[in-house]
Amino acid sequence: MAVGTMVSLGLYFLVMLGIGWYGYKEADTSVEGYMLGGRKLGPAVTALSAGASDMSGWMLMGLPGAMYVAGISAAWIAIGLTIGAFLNYILVAPRLRVYTEIANNAITLPDYFENRFADNSRMLRVIASVVIVIFFTLYTSSGVVAGGKLFESSFNLSYELGLYVTAGVVVAYTLIGGFMAVSMTDFVQGCIMFISLILVPVVVVMELGGLSQANQVINNIDPAMFDLFTDAASGTTLSFIGILSLLAWGFGYFGQPHIIVRFMAIRSVKAVPVARRIGMSWMILSITGALMTGLYGLAYITQQPDVTIDPETIFIYLSQILFHPLIGGFLLAAILAAIMSTISSQLLVTSSSLTSDFYQIFLRKDASEGELVIAGRVSVVLVAAVAIGLAYDRDSTILSLVSNAWAGFGAAFGPLVLFSLFSRNMTRAAAFAGMITGAATVLLWIYLPVQIEGQSLSQWMYEIVPGFVLSSIAIVVVSKFTQPRESVQATFARFEDALHQQR
Repeated sequence: MAVGTMVSLGLYFLVMLGIGWYGYKEADTSVEGYMLGGRKLGPAVTALSAGASDMSGWMLMGLPGAMYVAGISAAWIAIGLTIGAFLNYILVAPRLRVYTEIANNAITLPDYFENRFADNSRMLRVIASVVIVIFFTLYTSSGVVAGGKLFESSFNLSYELGLYVTAGVVVAYTLIGGFMAVSMTDFVQGCIMFISLILVPVVVVMELGGLSQANQVINNIDPAMFDLFTDAASGTTLSFIGILSLLAWGFGYFGQPHIIVRFMAIRSVKAVPVARRIGMSWMILSITGALMTGLYGLAYITQQPDVTIDPETIFIYLSQILFHPLIGGFLLAAILAAIMSTISSQLLVTSSSLTSDFYQIFLRKDASEGELVIAGRVSVVLVAAVAIGLAYDRDSTILSLVSNAWAGFGAAFGPLVLFSLFSRNMTRAAAFAGMITGAATVLLWIYLPVQIEGQSLSQWMYEIVPGFVLSSIAIVVVSKFTQPRESVQATFARFEDALHQQR
């Protein structure tokens, strides 16, 4: 590895650790301070933190890889995600910010569910926490896998070493600074990702002789690469079910704990529109850059004799070949930024759930604020260790790991979050039914040995579609046959009044 690249990466690691220390010094010592930043995030930090924690290593590796293989038909995922993210800011952000505070100052999503439905049995909180632990196990491992691939393909170091270095740095600043450090590092990492995803495709197109020449190269490879309705990898026309499955990625936003927790932490409802404008601008430009990297990266590779690469490493290859080592190091730091921003958010959400929803509820009901913060830090280390263990299975692609976890959260929590924020008559029983139905449908859809048209259920239709639909139906049906408690309806009325006042 060139000295310039090492210098760039070294500086990046130092900056991340420095921000972690700053977050530690600035954050208060309460549980709310460690896990939610005291609810005082500004709109810019909220927007880029949500975006960076959302667009993990899959945006710089998985999405360009999909574009590299399938052509612009892979853009359906990007379209669905963009629509979903926008609706998340409109429908969820302002309401969740107000309701979590009204609902006994809830600081985790399971905590919110319990307080929203006055669940004295606490089973709603426990089941939600189990869902978080299960699906974040898959999600976090995808980020660690991306780190291992990066170190192996870029630095000629072992895959296993990459796992430990990636997870180790993330654990360090998450452990020290908590939510505030995670959000601040996400902001910096989002800026790095944005610059890189603009720079790389622009330079590749210039190397190919301009946009017209680059498009001609792609057309010579396979005209289907420019067909939005054709999967160039298989040469088949996308079916309605196929397009729906790709667009359905957007449904997942409503139930992603590591993203919507930013809405709980923003300083006020009035700051949400500013965060939305910043976040959506960042997202559209970044995703466009990722797609162009994959498409024009293919054109560049075909002109290099005897070069074959893993499609998911096209961004890494281009950063090494086309740029000075110092800049190349910065671009590799962008991948680390994407990976680490998501891992840190997932570690914090999972550790928050383990601390507030298991440790405090079942083991130490009278634990002090300091003890709970320590428990949260221990949980960060434990979750990271499990993620590293799972990442030793290097055969799974980053996009497949992310897709399974994304569907699980989207189906289990998405309808539940939406109905809980908009329906006065939703009941506790309906919340149970919706969450269990969504999670179970996704798991069965992935693992049942059933085929349709020669494809597994998951290949035929993305599992979030049946999961989201059946979860929504379960919520509506069960709410029709059960009655919400009067205290819950009264709280909902207070929430609507508070929302109106804060807007």
